[in-house]
Amino acid sequence: MTNMVWKRNEVESPCIQICVVHPTERICTGCYRTIDEISRWSKMDSSERGAIMEELPARRPLLAKRRGGRAARLDRKSAAE
Repeated sequence: MTNMVWKRNEVESPCIQICVVHPTERICTGCYRTIDEISRWSKMDSSERGAIMEELPARRPLLAKRRGGRAARLDRKSAAE
């Protein structure tokens, strides 16, 4: 048996398995890719994936931290007191 059976060309990916899409920006808060980029990722060639990966760090500031849930309720409660 040869090792060739087990070799695969993996698609490089920025995915960190935190798949939450920002409600207004429509960008994954884990990897910063758009929904379209995520869905087409495995069909892209490596140069297109590389170009997108270079853009990802610049997308982080677009995702302002949302203040909801328990933390926001506590902030409102302390502000009212």
